[in-house]
Amino acid sequence: MTRLANVYRIARENAKPFTLLDLPGYGYARGGRKTAQEFDALTASLFAGLRGLAAILVVDARHPGLESDRAAWKWMTETVAARAIVATKIDKLARGQRIRALAGLESVFEHPVAAMSAETGEGLNELWKLIARLTKPA
Repeated sequence: MTRLANVYRIARENAKPFTLLDLPGYGYARGGRKTAQEFDALTASLFAGLRGLAAILVVDARHPGLESDRAAWKWMTETVAARAIVATKIDKLARGQRIRALAGLESVFEHPVAAMSAETGEGLNELWKLIARLTKPA
């Protein structure tokens, strides 16, 4: 059985703790159209329960504008109070490709996109600052 979500409690020194919800393989549901539709329904239900919270949509910089990413962003804009988009795997792209990919993502989502690489750590400090801004009490 595939786990729908992994839940992590993150606590950093001098920062408000927050919960990280990871949807492994979101947008890559195996099993054909029926399984993808079931996964979409479960995810929509999950996002509906996040009203008033902050969320970050993590997308692959190499694949801008995937239908599943656009659907997730739509749910987020309708349900969560504070949201952002982070493009990962930026290290896999050459400089020119990075610029085009980020511009493409920002065009598709009509929202700024932060870039980072878990492998090299590029953009990690900016990600922590983004998380701090999103989780700051209003």
